[in-house]
Amino acid sequence: MRVFISLSFMLGFLSLSLFAQQAKKPTIMILPSDNWCSARYFTKTYDNQGSKVVSADYRRAFLEDSELNPVISKIGELLTEQGYSLKDAEQAAKSLDTEMAENDVTFSSTSHAGLAMSPLDMLKQRVKSDILIQINWNVTREAITFTMEAFDTYTDKRIATATGTKERNKDIVPVQIESIIKGHIKKFDEQMDGFYQEMQANGREIALNLQVWDNSDVNLETEYNGDELLWHIQEWLSENTVNSQFNLSDATENFARFEQVRIPLVQRGMALDARGFVRGLQKHLQKAPYNITSKIVMQGLGKATLIIGEK
Repeated sequence: MRVFISLSFMLGFLSLSLFAQQAKKPTIMILPSDNWCSARYFTKTYDNQGSKVVSADYRRAFLEDSELNPVISKIGELLTEQGYSLKDAEQAAKSLDTEMAENDVTFSSTSHAGLAMSPLDMLKQRVKSDILIQINWNVTREAITFTMEAFDTYTDKRIATATGTKERNKDIVPVQIESIIKGHIKKFDEQMDGFYQEMQANGREIALNLQVWDNSDVNLETEYNGDELLWHIQEWLSENTVNSQFNLSDATENFARFEQVRIPLVQRGMALDARGFVRGLQKHLQKAPYNITSKIVMQGLGKATLIIGEK
């Protein structure tokens, strides 16, 4: 009798644990789309290594547009009811200007080279959500048209889309948009959930670039124990990616591009992003027989460049 009760208890506990794992939903961040910001002139120009780039000015949009906050709140409420965790993009956007200024630095005292991140990349890195949802709506006298798209924050791949149109009525715009979304939320949730379930099974996808400083004594063809450095790096990737999944799409003696690199969602009980994963490779190359100094440069959450030769 005791054995039966204990066994029943354990089976019940395992079932509840499995249910909890399956029920877990990704974290989301909601922002207005680039088209929405451009149509309302919420844009600004920033310097990306000498090139002028126009980007969305999220801080001004949140501050000045009377509809944006209520619309995001309505969408967030509906998705939270579906089990998603909502990250506050508005608060992060307030401090983005300061971080943009701090990011405009020289990465190498020798070569004076650097890689800048866009404001959106920096916002994604600060908030660190799994999914970015971008929204856009257009209001006329007759109708409201609304579009909602979900993107993987690590790869920028579109994973879900919902579009709807509703005739105008006396309700305020956020309430009318909420009514449109309710008719599409189930399908939208299924699309995002399918993506996240696949990611849990096969790992999170990132991209990794390898570069070599022009004053480095080591390149990717330098041999260690009879094999080139690039081969040793591929061996490390094979051992540390999910099911050894990665693709070497391009390589020379001074450059290599790895795409579709599948990394675990969690490592040592903590969420793993591209920086954390590449940091492991950096530490590996610091050890004998390599004794290589390198620098990690990030472009968003899902793209990292490891530059060999110096910091």
